[in-house]
Amino acid sequence: MLHKFLLSLLLLFWLLPAQAQTCPDWAPIQARAEIHQLQQTLAHWDDHYHRQGVSLIADELYDQSRARLSHLQTCFPALAKPQGNPLKTAAGPLRHPIPHTGLGKLADEAAVKAWLHGKHDLWVQPKVDGVAATLVYRGGKLVQLISRGDGVHGHDWSRHIPSLGALDQQLPEPLDLVLQGELFWRLEGHVQANAGSLNARGNVAGLLARKNISAEQGAVVDLFVWAWPLGPADQRERLKGLSALGFAYSEYYSEPLASFADAAKWRDHWYRSPLPFASDGVVLRQGKRPDGTRWRARDPYWITAWKYPFAQALAQVRGVQFNIGRTGRITPVLQVKPVQLDDRQVRQVSLGSFQRWQQLDIRPGDQVAISLAGLTIPHLDGVVHRSVQRLDITVPDPSHYHPLSCWQPTDGCRSQFIARLNWLSGKQGLNMPRLGQGTWEKLIDSGHVRDLGDWLALQDADLRSVPGLGERSRAQVLYAFDQARQQSFARWLSALGAPGAPLAVQGTWADLLQRDAEQWLAEPGIGRGRSAQLLAFFHSPEVQKVAEQLRRHTIEGF
Repeated sequence: MLHKFLLSLLLLFWLLPAQAQTCPDWAPIQARAEIHQLQQTLAHWDDHYHRQGVSLIADELYDQSRARLSHLQTCFPALAKPQGNPLKTAAGPLRHPIPHTGLGKLADEAAVKAWLHGKHDLWVQPKVDGVAATLVYRGGKLVQLISRGDGVHGHDWSRHIPSLGALDQQLPEPLDLVLQGELFWRLEGHVQANAGSLNARGNVAGLLARKNISAEQGAVVDLFVWAWPLGPADQRERLKGLSALGFAYSEYYSEPLASFADAAKWRDHWYRSPLPFASDGVVLRQGKRPDGTRWRARDPYWITAWKYPFAQALAQVRGVQFNIGRTGRITPVLQVKPVQLDDRQVRQVSLGSFQRWQQLDIRPGDQVAISLAGLTIPHLDGVVHRSVQRLDITVPDPSHYHPLSCWQPTDGCRSQFIARLNWLSGKQGLNMPRLGQGTWEKLIDSGHVRDLGDWLALQDADLRSVPGLGERSRAQVLYAFDQARQQSFARWLSALGAPGAPLAVQGTWADLLQRDAEQWLAEPGIGRGRSAQLLAFFHSPEVQKVAEQLRRHTIEGF
């Protein structure tokens, strides 16, 4: 996970969207409870990852959570306790020959340009998503493998060396050598933009935390060397030297930079191209850096990271909206503080079903993980943090909604009634051009539509009193109304929501109203379930009321 002691401060302005920078309006008692709960959660994650090799949370959600803690402590300084070291359980008994430096992260393009400004001899590499380690060679033989730990002290992983067949166990020269690099889970042809990290880092961490691993298990672990602390002073010479020693990844995936455009080009290229490893950004570095004897376990000035767009964003829930569809299905939609995913700003995400909301019990103030399904549709991955204060919200009763409920926009029925109108004017109904939900809402709010067929009586004089409808819009609406009046009886049945419509049946509304269950069963493709639905539909008092409206307006078949 490679969290740095000062990670949260560095991430604060990088990870949280601008809209989330405002401080919550909490009383001191709630602020104390929220901060304490978040601290406990982070400590729990840290302990499992660093001590047990178990990743309980995606790295970017961890980073965003730690950034949120820093933000809250800034908002409530009187309640803030000193930052705990996220690596406190990572330190081991072995001291690194050369400390591992940290790796700062740049917030955005402006920060990248500022970091590049005035620097020369610059290079870019993919930021491999694995676990950092020190490799010690004596006389050309790999004799020691040390986990990064806290950057100064780590754990001894040397017992795994015989099982890690992809690591160079013997150099072509009998050198004494110290290298630092990333042990990664090999993923041939992996495209980060499409597949994400696939928990590759957690897989490696979990494997190396075991007492013993087999050669078969260790065969999937490979090495990307990103530092030769006591190597040649020139980066190009270091890369060629590493290749000569058998560490070819370093040179193959390193490119010189002349401008910000180069950095952006390679970042996008590696994000969208097949690689043998998961990666979560790019590393920008100066070719010349201090000798390794001067390194310290903190973020240096000569190297930094520019992460890829989030695959998962941590979003704060602002509200829960329950949309009720034409058939009475309740779909909860979370309204969230805007977050950026790839090139999309996400403000809401559907839970899909009422049952899922009941299981998750999401309330305003909760922090949820959101990703893009198919790279376009916001998808709720789960709840990451629950607000200490569970706010009450108005929740619809599913027993009140069904295919024959809500034929007027009364209390609790507006959503389903609008859904009926949208269906009626849509392609599956009367196909009324340029007439969507916004127009229906204007007509409802102005009092002109209280029943499903009220719009049939509207004239231009009526529409003039509707706020937001200009002359052109009124003409389009009246044209759509006129076209709808000419539609066939079958189209009208579909528009009203008759089960299984359009019906390939003969007769008028009065004829269909007289049918019993057996007569419906005689129609092709209609079973007992559909027969019962049709009987209920035609005998519904609300439906019959609409049918009477259509009869008065001389609509075909009614």
